[in-house]
Amino acid sequence: MMTPALTSLLAAACFWIFLHFGLAGSPIRTKLAGRLGERTWRGLFALLSLLGLGWLIWAFHLSQQPENFYGLWLPPEWLLWLPFFVMPFALLLLVCSLSTRSPTAVGGESALAAPEPAVGILRVTRHPMLWSFALWAAAHLAANGDFGSIVLFLAILVVALGGMPSIDAKRTRAMPEAFAAFTARTSILPFAAILAGRNRFVFAEIGWGRVGLALALWVAILILHPYAIGASAIPG
Repeated sequence: MMTPALTSLLAAACFWIFLHFGLAGSPIRTKLAGRLGERTWRGLFALLSLLGLGWLIWAFHLSQQPENFYGLWLPPEWLLWLPFFVMPFALLLLVCSLSTRSPTAVGGESALAAPEPAVGILRVTRHPMLWSFALWAAAHLAANGDFGSIVLFLAILVVALGGMPSIDAKRTRAMPEAFAAFTARTSILPFAAILAGRNRFVFAEIGWGRVGLALALWVAILILHPYAIGASAIPG
């Protein structure tokens, strides 16, 4: 079962997880940033992340070749539709995260100085980008039963979900009072702060433009998926 390609995929997944939890989410990060300087550390981590992601994607590509493909279970037909319905929401979260200043984003700590840092999608969740990755990974994990897909999407899902409390802990250590005020009005779990009465949903701060862009990206993915991935994003 374990071909060199599948072994490489497992190693890439372990490296991806270690990079985010064993390095970025540990005291090692503080020591390295102190010695190298914050800007140099962030550049180095970005480079390592890019290399790690490239390795993960390439190893996954090899795992889909006939000689490496290993099916573990056959998802029921209804689960195959899960990515189709989940991806518009994941893409909306991604679009909003890229167009909203956030204290939880890399280098976004200065957003805490704004009169109201919890605006737009941050009223829904303070980790919109990580939730976009988590939804994408979870939907595709459920819809694929081969070894390569399970390793890839599980690695991304673990890092996305585990990254949320990890980022919160780092921001709390760096700026305890300001970030505590931000977390008091926001939540990790989408809509939890709104349902608890600690914030309110303001669609105008998100806007139809972001919704339209997310839907346009969704349509583009549906069209390009067979060419880029080799399989249709529409079951059937």
